[in-house]
Amino acid sequence: MASRKRKSYLLRINQDILSAMQRWSDDELRSLNSQIEYVLRDSLRRANRLRELPPEMTVAPPQETTDDRKADAENPDQE
Repeated sequence: MASRKRKSYLLRINQDILSAMQRWSDDELRSLNSQIEYVLRDSLRRANRLRELPPEMTVAPPQETTDDRKADAENPDQE
C-alpha cells in the first residue's frame, strides 16, 4: 500500500466551529484531525475538485452512533 506524505499545517479556526467539530468527531469515534480531513475531502469530492485518491484515502460513510440507534428504536415511524 503506497502512503502519501502528510504535511503539517497550522489552522486558525473559530472556537465555536472547533468545538462543533470536536463533538462531531467524538460522535463518529474519529480524532479531530481525521474528522477535519474527512469533511474537507468530502467537500472537495462533492465539488469535483479532488483528483482520484487511492482506496485508503477515500471517504468512508459516517458510522451510525448509539444515540441514532436508540432514537430509531424509540421512533420507528419517523424518517
